[in-house]
Amino acid sequence: MTSVTHGSRSRRLMVVHAHPDDESIMTGGIIARYLAEGAEVTVVTCTLGEEGEVIGDRWAGLAADGGADQLGGYRVLELTRALDALAAPGTSLVPTFLGGAGRWRDSGMAGSPAAEHPRAFTNAAPDEPVTALADLILALRPQVLVGYDPAGTYGHPDHVEVHRICGAAIDEARTRGWSVAKHYWSVTEATALERGLDGVDTRVPEGWRMPLADELPRYPDADITTGVDVRDVFERKVDALAAHATQVTVAPSRTEYALSNNIVQPIHPEEHFILVEGALEPPAPGERETDLFGPSTVDS
Repeated sequence: MTSVTHGSRSRRLMVVHAHPDDESIMTGGIIARYLAEGAEVTVVTCTLGEEGEVIGDRWAGLAADGGADQLGGYRVLELTRALDALAAPGTSLVPTFLGGAGRWRDSGMAGSPAAEHPRAFTNAAPDEPVTALADLILALRPQVLVGYDPAGTYGHPDHVEVHRICGAAIDEARTRGWSVAKHYWSVTEATALERGLDGVDTRVPEGWRMPLADELPRYPDADITTGVDVRDVFERKVDALAAHATQVTVAPSRTEYALSNNIVQPIHPEEHFILVEGALEPPAPGERETDLFGPSTVDS
């Protein structure tokens, strides 16, 4: 949590992610923006990302299938560096792991051996991660919580589980004394994705490829309720992505990145969301929200 506070009317944001790097890919811009504006921001990560596919040879031996099975510990370092990159001068942001670091393990993809691990996140008793997240909500009292859509963005079982526990934890926290005012899904707008791909810089690394049609997840523009401009903190977002070097490669242009699959993805200067609980406060009828917080959101 950032060290900056602004009394009883401080804005408080919680973002919940499955693995280190998800926070920078999906919400790096809002994390940096709201920290810069003096909000309290908590980044909750549910696993250490032990099953990630490592880019390059330097750290390949740390992977779960590389012999050492030490990747999760190294990714804690990458997450720490990424959050430091997102923090504004005069603030600090440190990792918060659901249930404590190492409580639950990266489940890997459905059907993989990792999914059978007794500590896999998806094998947790259904109420345990829900209550752990509700405990954090009660302790930190965020007015806004950001999680994933029902598909978990791209179908990873841990992402789907994050979607489940966010809704359930918000409900549990409400019965125990704190109501989150607004709950969002972090998503990609179709037009923003198309625009970003149309403008891909020619300096992308050799071996990268453009995505096939519908290969990258996106939502129709009409479904998007909120777009937050993050251009003022764009360089921090890019630096945070680069900090996850075992998982992410940032192009020389600093406007594209790729995961281990080498599929080109644009780095968006606006991040998009769907409000699923709470009241929209658009600037005018028919227009989108441009801020996750509104006058009715900021309270004690």
